[in-house]
Amino acid sequence: MGVDLEVGRNGERQPLLAGKSSKSAGSSSRGKRREKRVRGSVLYTVFCTIVVALGPITFGFSVGYSSPTQQKLTEDLGLSLSEFSMYGSLVNAGAMAGAILSGRIADRFGRKGALVIASIPHIAGWILNALAMVSSFSLSIQHHEVSFLFQNVASLYIARLLVGFGVGVISFTVPMYIAEISPKNLRGSLGAINQLSVTTGIFLSYLGGLVLPWRTLALVGVAPCSVLLVGLFFIPESPRWLAKMGIEDTLITSLQALRGKDSDISSEVSEIKDAVDISYKQEANVRMSDLCKKTIFLPLTITIGLLLLQQISGINAILFYSSAIFHSAGFSSSNLASLSLALLQVVMTGVAAVLMDRAGRRLLLMVSGAGMAVSCFLVGFAFYLQQHMDATSHFAPFVGNLALISLLVYITSFALGMGPIPWIIMSEVLPSHIKGLGGSVATLVNWTFSWLVTMSFNFLLNWSSTGSFALFAGMCAFTVLFVAVLVPETRGRTLEEIEALFQE
Repeated sequence: MGVDLEVGRNGERQPLLAGKSSKSAGSSSRGKRREKRVRGSVLYTVFCTIVVALGPITFGFSVGYSSPTQQKLTEDLGLSLSEFSMYGSLVNAGAMAGAILSGRIADRFGRKGALVIASIPHIAGWILNALAMVSSFSLSIQHHEVSFLFQNVASLYIARLLVGFGVGVISFTVPMYIAEISPKNLRGSLGAINQLSVTTGIFLSYLGGLVLPWRTLALVGVAPCSVLLVGLFFIPESPRWLAKMGIEDTLITSLQALRGKDSDISSEVSEIKDAVDISYKQEANVRMSDLCKKTIFLPLTITIGLLLLQQISGINAILFYSSAIFHSAGFSSSNLASLSLALLQVVMTGVAAVLMDRAGRRLLLMVSGAGMAVSCFLVGFAFYLQQHMDATSHFAPFVGNLALISLLVYITSFALGMGPIPWIIMSEVLPSHIKGLGGSVATLVNWTFSWLVTMSFNFLLNWSSTGSFALFAGMCAFTVLFVAVLVPETRGRTLEEIEALFQE
């Protein structure tokens, strides 16, 4: 499968790793053989989802890496608290840069091409992370040998930025690709696989941190994107992106493979092409000022609002520094407690995937926000008790257990709604003609606030542990109100029907 140079409606080339047009007999026969290898449209769509979900696995691995490695990494490299806080937060700064470019990259090179572009610097970043304090080179200048050695902090910072850049592009592209290939009755459940993979990556980083040195664990981070690069050769490009580019033959081949060779796709092809034609005319004149129009402003507000609230609820701060939180609360085995959080998040995100197309998005979001608010309040209360009792008190074990149970409830609640659904909503409600621009803005907001919360969380804990979680509880309570007032139910609707909803 090579790179096709056929020109689409905008005079742009085919996507990276794109298949040949069905005009090519050789390529057509390869497409038919590929369809025969996978029986049933659902199985093939699930297979495509699992392949791209390798990206979110490395997303989660990157988020979780700093928690189990904090102690050994700071000891080995002599990092201060502020240096490690900067290191932990730079994955968010890199992701911000990736988010800014993600929409343009995905629109220019296709969803698969964007994942290729994300994977290369991401892999390089993990390798550099593993080689921190080792990378060096020498130059001979006027018969004098001059050696250069990366400073510990500098190499770690560069590595973390590269890892983050890949994560930023992945976090936008994967949910978009999954939504665009999924049938409407499975879009919620398949979309939740994105967050399930993130939580799986977090769990693997916690588990690996218990048994592997931090350098070896960094090398493990290379694996998911490496496998993803191979897997991209065996899945089709997004039919909606192909329609947007005017590559009709490949669009039909792609959609037929996803829906099954015996399925009648004529109606869906017509819907996609009609929606894209309208969108294309609008996109030709789209400007930043157009984001304030009513038909665009509401879906964009919903998308940005949910992704903003996802971060200021404190989730990434809690995951980054979960070991430190349990230690501060007096829990004796903080690493095992953090591992319990990660495992529970995997299980409950799996439950959310099952419920997504049954209970609906709105209900799950409101239940999620309410549960997170209560649990954050209880975590803050646990810290309050810990600060006002003697260390030898027989109530000390109760405080540690209260912190653990409350955070388990928090993770359960987050995984049921605020974890997977904001990304699903982003891929569903944004009009197709501003999906690249609007999605980039929303993803940038998400990563910006993730960076701010992660960077400031250690200092917030030093200021007031109780006050920090009281702030998070307030944000979670506001989430329930935001969803009740603004977020529509998208379950069971096609992307074209959802877009029409905001035009009424």
